[in-house]
Amino acid sequence: MPDDDLITSAFRRFRTLGGLAGRVGASLVASRIADVARGDVARAAHRTEMLVRNATRVAETLGRMKGGAMKVGQMLSLHADLLPPEVGEVLRMLQAKAPPVPAEVMEFEARGALKQFDALFAAFEPEACAAASIGQVHRATLRDGRAVVVKIQYPAIDQIIRADLKNLRVVFQGLVALFTDVEFDPIWQEIRERLLEELDYVREAATIERMRALHAGVRGIVIPAVVREATTTRVLTMERVDGIPPDEACSDRYDAALHDRWGRTLFEFALRGLFVHHLLHADPNLSNFAFLPDGRIVVYDFGCAKEVPEAIATGYGKVMRAAIDGRKADIPGILREMGVGFADGSPLPDSTTTPFVELFFDVLRADPPYTFGSDPTIYARLFDLGLTHARDASQLRFPRDVVFVNRTLGGHFGNLARLRATGRWRELALEFVG
Repeated sequence: MPDDDLITSAFRRFRTLGGLAGRVGASLVASRIADVARGDVARAAHRTEMLVRNATRVAETLGRMKGGAMKVGQMLSLHADLLPPEVGEVLRMLQAKAPPVPAEVMEFEARGALKQFDALFAAFEPEACAAASIGQVHRATLRDGRAVVVKIQYPAIDQIIRADLKNLRVVFQGLVALFTDVEFDPIWQEIRERLLEELDYVREAATIERMRALHAGVRGIVIPAVVREATTTRVLTMERVDGIPPDEACSDRYDAALHDRWGRTLFEFALRGLFVHHLLHADPNLSNFAFLPDGRIVVYDFGCAKEVPEAIATGYGKVMRAAIDGRKADIPGILREMGVGFADGSPLPDSTTTPFVELFFDVLRADPPYTFGSDPTIYARLFDLGLTHARDASQLRFPRDVVFVNRTLGGHFGNLARLRATGRWRELALEFVG
């Protein structure tokens, strides 16, 4: 395959990411110096301009690199709607399908990991049905006739990701700093830990089996079974369960009632993981789901899962209940109990939390039912609030556990907007938070 499709040389990756880090870092320094002479409005406009410029650099580079580079970029792109629209469009480039690695290369990798390859598979499709950041997926048939999918890691991807991490931190710390002064270390530590966990397909297989057991009595969720005899650290084989692809499911081809059923299932899936199981499927990219005509949803890719400490889950429940009840004044204290507040131990002021609560109160209203995606200004209002409170963010402290909880809930907010799902979300939320 052409060199531009997949940068695999450790030295070239180091040089590419290092150069990217240098350009983003230099841009950040120049922006900070220039901000001294600007007013608040001009400063916000300049930050947006610089963010677009750096996001373009990041997306174009990481989109070719796969591995940790592309994966971390995808994590950030899930929150693209919380950024200026121009930036969102740039970062959505990273959600596009990655170019596949040639079939002979991937079959060689699978045969190396599975010594009984020929005894296990009656057929193995050379063309990938999905290609992503860490590996790609091929359809196959087992000797006993079962249709399966085989996820195979790219060659040397473990070493590639570990080599990428240092430079990736510099790149994304600089990019995030352009639109918020929030402490970056907890964010990065969570991203790094989740990313390294994704390299272990045996761990993912165990998570799938645990999730299947937890959802055994949940009619709306379908989780394909693991084929253990054809699974190793670098190869994961699962039963094949097909469904309607996300882009098609979100289209007008399916009526609003079915969109609403799918939306309810996704909403409950996220809240059940947080409040009941304390285990989240933490990669809410809509491409990790398929949709069935009876309203059920197939869930794929459990490489990124987040164990949620009970105290954190309880805190989220208290915040949600306070928001539903309109008890805005209670929220700073609840957040402080969770470890969210200023560096000196003081809680966030009402002036910081109340605008966010009021924004989401409409979603959890009693009547009329709320339709996600019906308010095209909500993301712009969130971004404006973020800029307004950017100075407070420099002193904000929070437990790292909230990073992927927020990522999951925010990602599903966007998923429900794509489905334009309507529902009585308040009633559903109360089923989980009482």
